[in-house]
Amino acid sequence: MIARILSRAVLALAALVAAAPVPAQPAPADDPILVENALVQIRRSDYERELERLPEDLRPGFRNNERRVNDLLRRMLIEGTLAAQARAEKLPEKPEYAARIAAEVERMLAQIKIVEVEKAAAAEFDARRASFEARARELYTVDRAKYATPEQVMASHILFDVKSRSRDEALKLAQEAQAKIAAGADFNKLAREISDDRSARNNFGRLDWFARAEMDPAFAEAAFALKQAGDTSPPVLSSFGWHLIRLEGRRPAQQRSFEEVRETIMGELRQKYVNEQREAFVAKLRNDPTIRAHREAIDATVIRVDPDAVRRRVGETAPGAMAAPAK
Repeated sequence: MIARILSRAVLALAALVAAAPVPAQPAPADDPILVENALVQIRRSDYERELERLPEDLRPGFRNNERRVNDLLRRMLIEGTLAAQARAEKLPEKPEYAARIAAEVERMLAQIKIVEVEKAAAAEFDARRASFEARARELYTVDRAKYATPEQVMASHILFDVKSRSRDEALKLAQEAQAKIAAGADFNKLAREISDDRSARNNFGRLDWFARAEMDPAFAEAAFALKQAGDTSPPVLSSFGWHLIRLEGRRPAQQRSFEEVRETIMGELRQKYVNEQREAFVAKLRNDPTIRAHREAIDATVIRVDPDAVRRRVGETAPGAMAAPAK
């Protein structure tokens, strides 16, 4: 949540108004310097804070990509250097910048306060987990179908797309491939050789388990209509092109137990509680009885436009408008 709230611009401005850089010192063992120049040191702790700004689902993969890590450190070094140069030139003290920086710091402080409200709400939820778990069990009992796994199939396919050729040409290729399979050709090897689905080069046309709703409707209908593993469909037209589909396996619909879905429901309840507490906190501020609106001063900031005057001005300048007669 912190990563989605604190914007890069706000953090950069916060760095800009921070105290002057501390002279270079030996890095502690638990916080080594990752990259530095004459003005800036980027430590491991700086890098970790930067990662917190990424969506949670991107962080693990980010750490596994050396290029991304290097690009991030390079950007952090450049931003830090620019901020250090700005401080050295006393740019934050210039009136035209000082007001902007102060306004951004105000926004950052407001956002940090919201973060703290959310953290407090999450902690309160965790402290009352037992009562919320009882609510989770009620939700599961009332709507068990929501937590059922639908019927799934596993299939392989060969695609002949209609982007690079006409529909009739793609159908002819599908029919030719169907004849080869009927004559004994290996479906998956053929998929690797001729399918227009690029992933077939690696997976030989095999698709993981999927439910009806996860696929193109025409593709799903044909795949689920196959009865036995090894059965192959005739050419099927989807929004992607013509397919040949072979059934690899089938799983019946299953009801997941409460224990299997407990954490999913609890996560939804936790996020709902945090959102409600945040909105309630902001609503109190919005409805503060001490708020006073100085209407005259507000009205003075509004530029009022006369619609008739605008229409006359547009008519006078429109192409083909008649010139005023000479006097």
